[in-house]
Amino acid sequence: MKNDAEDSIRIAREYMDSLQVESRLLGAEAPSSVFEFLGEKFSTPIMTAALSHIDLKGMAEGARSAGAAVSIGMGDNETLKEVLSTGAKVMKIVKPYANREDIRDRIRFAERNGAIAVGIDIEHSIHADDPTPDNVLGFEMKLPSLSELHEFIQSTKLPFFIKGALSVQDAVKCVELGCAGVILSHHNSIMRCAVPPVRLLPKIREAVGHKLILIADGGMESGFDAFKALALGADAVTVGRPLMEPLKEKGADGVREVFEVMTRQLQVMMYRTASRDLKHIDPSVIWEK
Repeated sequence: MKNDAEDSIRIAREYMDSLQVESRLLGAEAPSSVFEFLGEKFSTPIMTAALSHIDLKGMAEGARSAGAAVSIGMGDNETLKEVLSTGAKVMKIVKPYANREDIRDRIRFAERNGAIAVGIDIEHSIHADDPTPDNVLGFEMKLPSLSELHEFIQSTKLPFFIKGALSVQDAVKCVELGCAGVILSHHNSIMRCAVPPVRLLPKIREAVGHKLILIADGGMESGFDAFKALALGADAVTVGRPLMEPLKEKGADGVREVFEVMTRQLQVMMYRTASRDLKHIDPSVIWEK
């Protein structure tokens, strides 16, 4: 059983709260949070986490209306088609199915039907509590080999992301494999005692430069959190838990409102640090207790 000291969600939250921001108001101007991603322009660098088992269509409608990109997780091809029908710009993250044809089929479907990117979630390959392949809703999982990952990446014209790369070593391998980017994630504490994704950002950015798009996943509770991640090297961040209750209570409107609030918070922090756009956020504004 997981104890509190092993809880990666708690560890990440404590690290995020340890980060403080230096004010640089003199000469500041109203900032732009416009985010250019995979040839598209968005109003915010905050996007949906690769969620599953919820009203994904409503989530996508809310994100689209707020000008945010969407990623989705587990679900069949018809679910993806419903999400794409909202007009949202969608990245499909595929589970690491032991049946490799299930992976290939979902990648092909995403490409044919207008997704802007695909990826694979390597975190769910291994069970949380023992060294055996995970099983998700009756589907057996299996960690892909490097050669299999290369095959999946080469099989599509879409940009390919690996979700669950959480080290410099894995990020460098993603560059070698030809990935467009990585999503730094411990998947809701499925990895015990994980180093917080935001803490790893500077070292990964230093190692890979701009050869990868870096997306920080998990634990983003506000636009202030998003600012800290962006300052430390992320190109974008994902939000998951803060969307859940608003989605249940108000549907797409609730999701839109969360994105609007978080984006305003991000813009406030950009203004107060003289960050006129996302490319001009200076990492030296971040201090650690």
